[in-house]
Parts: sequence; C-alpha cells; structure tokens
Amino acid sequence: MKIVVIGGSGRIGTKLVANLRQEDCRVFEASRRDGVDTVSGAGLAQVLEDTDIVVDVSNSPTLTGEAPLRFFEASGRNLMAAGRAAGVRHHIALSIVGSDRLAAIDYFRAKQLQEAMIEASGIPYTIVRSTQFFEFIRDVVQDGTTRDIPISPALVQPIAGEDVADALADATFGDPRNGRIEIAGPEQFHLDWVAAEIATALEDNRRVVADVHARYFGAELQERSLLPGPDAYLASSRFEDWLREELQPEWAAARTR
Repeated sequence: MKIVVIGGSGRIGTKLVANLRQEDCRVFEASRRDGVDTVSGAGLAQVLEDTDIVVDVSNSPTLTGEAPLRFFEASGRNLMAAGRAAGVRHHIALSIVGSDRLAAIDYFRAKQLQEAMIEASGIPYTIVRSTQFFEFIRDVVQDGTTRDIPISPALVQPIAGEDVADALADATFGDPRNGRIEIAGPEQFHLDWVAAEIATALEDNRRVVADVHARYFGAELQERSLLPGPDAYLASSRFEDWLREELQPEWAAARTR
C-alpha cells in the first residue's frame, strides 16, 4: 500500500510520517521541499502515481487575509484532480473544529472551502477536525507583545500534536467515513488560563490578559466557539503531560547553551 502525506515535513506531518512508517506500507512525504507544490500542481502527478491513500496536513503559509483562501482553493483543486486521475481510494484531510461556526474568520472560511471541495470530489474521504494544538497555543503566547499577551478567555479543549498524528494514522488504516470526525483533548480550560500556564512554564514574565475582545484570527470568540461536539474522540494526553514532555526538555537544552 502506498500512502502520500501532503505537508509531510510540517509539525503534524513529520509525526504522522514517523507513525505510518512503523507499518508495512510505503510512505512518501510530499512538500515543496520534496519538489511537490500543490498550489502550482508541480510534481503532484508523479508523487501520486499508484497511490492508494492521500493524507493532507498541509497549511497556508499565511493564516490571515485572502491568502488562506487562495492557498486552499488552488491546492484543493489540484489535489482532487490529481487524486482522481491516480485512482486514489481514500483522501484524508486535517481540518478544524468550529470552522462552520466561525465563518467570519478568513482562515476558517478557507478550511470550509477545502472541506467542500473534498466532499464534491467523488473520492472516498475522511475529514478529521481537530481542536487547537497545545503547540499552537504556545506559538500564540510567544507572539504576544513585549509587555502583555492579550488572549480570549473562551473555552478550549486542546490536544497534543502527537495525538493528532495518532488519530490521522488511525483514519489512514480505517475505511473512508465520507464524512467528518472530531478529535479533542480530554480536558476543557479557558484559553487565557492555558496561555498563562505555558508562559509560566517558559519562564516568560509577560502578563497574560484575559480579554473577551481579543482577536482570534481577526475575530472575537464566543465562550464555546472552539469546543467539539459530544461525539468527539477524546485523546489521552493531558495538559500537564504535554507540559512535562514537550516543554521541559526545551528548558534543559536552553540552560546548557
């Protein structure tokens, strides 16, 4: 069985490729680094030749404005056409919990378009909608201002990137759902509390400011905008597990430099 991971060199892609390569199948990374550009279509026909399963974890380089829409429209069009031509039997894509509730956000609207193109492609598919990654919240913390980190107090149910990769691997070896599944972490928190805990763990002395008007990809959040539905698959990694396993090694490395 041949599996192609689109965006295989990214944050989730590298974890997913490592997981899939533990099984008895051929796994190929496909990214611009590997000579495959889904936006232009360059290299797609070649890498998808004789491919059984495509897993798309690629992302727009820019997350605001019209750039995500342009990226997912072009990438989706080329991927679907190349997948049909190659006879792909299962197309799996990583998407976001809440994308249909936050249509005012350009990035979420682009993800809705991506999902719609997959659904209309005629290729058997599974869309895996994930809640926010702990790693993404860490990035938000690190991108704060020099003094304060304003962030929404909306509820979140964040998930570890490793658990996202595990769920995608499970979907890869399962039958096409021809629908969506949701995945989330096992615990709910207020987003500002998670950010404050991460800032403390990073020994970041800036102040996390809970602000209901703080923008999330350019829009305000309601309290439950980012929460999954009642049937979501819940991963096992807890927030304190992720803090210990992901952040503490970074502190140790930093202190030895």
